[in-house]
Amino acid sequence: MPDSSSAAVVVPSGERAPNAVDASALERVKDEVRARGIEFLFAQFVDMHGKPCAKLVPARALDSLMRSGAGFAGFAAGDIGQRPHDPDLEAMPDLRSFTPLPWRPDIARLACDVHVAGEPWPYCPRTILRNQIARAAELGYELKIGIELEYFLVRQLPDGSITVADELDTMTKPCYDMRAITRSLDFVTDIARHLDALGWEGTANDHEDANGQFEHNFDFADALTTCDRAIFFRYMVEALAQERGLLATFMPKPFANLTGNGCHMHMSLWKDGVNVFEADPDDDPRGLGLSPLAYRFLAGLKQHAKAYIAVTAPTVTSYKRLVVGENTVGGATWAPVDISYGANNRTQMLRIPGPGRIEDRTVDGSCNPYLGAAAILAAGLDGIERGLEPGEPTSELNLHEISEAARRELGIERLPANLLDATRELERNDVMRAALGRGRGEDYLDYFVRVKRGEWEQSHNQITKWELDHYLQLY
Repeated sequence: MPDSSSAAVVVPSGERAPNAVDASALERVKDEVRARGIEFLFAQFVDMHGKPCAKLVPARALDSLMRSGAGFAGFAAGDIGQRPHDPDLEAMPDLRSFTPLPWRPDIARLACDVHVAGEPWPYCPRTILRNQIARAAELGYELKIGIELEYFLVRQLPDGSITVADELDTMTKPCYDMRAITRSLDFVTDIARHLDALGWEGTANDHEDANGQFEHNFDFADALTTCDRAIFFRYMVEALAQERGLLATFMPKPFANLTGNGCHMHMSLWKDGVNVFEADPDDDPRGLGLSPLAYRFLAGLKQHAKAYIAVTAPTVTSYKRLVVGENTVGGATWAPVDISYGANNRTQMLRIPGPGRIEDRTVDGSCNPYLGAAAILAAGLDGIERGLEPGEPTSELNLHEISEAARRELGIERLPANLLDATRELERNDVMRAALGRGRGEDYLDYFVRVKRGEWEQSHNQITKWELDHYLQLY
């Protein structure tokens, strides 16, 4: 097990270019490689969907890797803006992301920014987030994010269906059940130890609301670091589950009758080392512990929620999580459908769990964290720049039970109900269009919408068992 005190090499970012090689930082990484006996390095990037793509590079070739990157046939890697005739992608490592694999001490991961022909590639999700971070920095702000990643441990049956891995996990209210987490203790504690070994300040591990569902919490960090960690965390959990003959899935809704997988983002803006979302007690008439600037950021989230949800809830299945009513075994979906905010109330889209931070509950386990963070940051900055106001909170309301008439009276709008409607909202949102940037002769937003519309159409063209059961002999 790696020593937790040196799990990652800290490289100050300064103002240098993203992939300029810092000689002293490179030497520190080399020292770490030698001290740990690391033989191989994953040069890893992600496609639109957050799929980790990598080449395994001998550690002795680190100098060459930093100089030239790892080459990939982009069209083969996934949805990252390439066709078969295009030149190779070059995955250029970011030394700050150096992450040893705690369960394989001879291997480490380096998150990469994608370049093509020596230039940053505008279809790279990590680069898109970098650009928004740079825009925030021009305004004097740094976005920090904490993230909650929920997943199911399942077994896949011979017919392709899935079942909860723990056959005894059948309670109607299994959330926090000590016996259920004990039955999966070997797996859960392995993950917890690895978080500690990585130096991520793991804080809590629990059985979540659904049968077979778990969550591990680790400390917040700057947005890029947290998104790098989210990608690695999903990879780590999936890899360790597969070693045990199981599957770990972050799919938003793998079981129709159980709560779905969220990936809630907790965010705050910082300036000169100070959280500028924290309120002066004498300057917070709404009493939620937020500064006037935080309320303007929150107003931006509300303003653009209908559009950015296509990015934070980016799959057909996402919208089967975003429903209300007692349609789960546990009695609640714990997911938002209304564009609202309030205090410690989990029916709100934007929850204020404590002073100085905002939680966005639209985000689910299928979200590409880089794209999700970029979209949320752009929405919030627009709220700040335009001086938007969020209206009054609805802290005391159970929005899963409020009537349609009451909703209209309060002026509470609904989120899109499916991926198609969400992409329509995204397509006409100029703030999101600017935030996601421009590719080769097209905006990334149009590329994203085209891919997601394709998913919607493929799903819509399927004839499901439900349809056969209900319509086959009726008509």
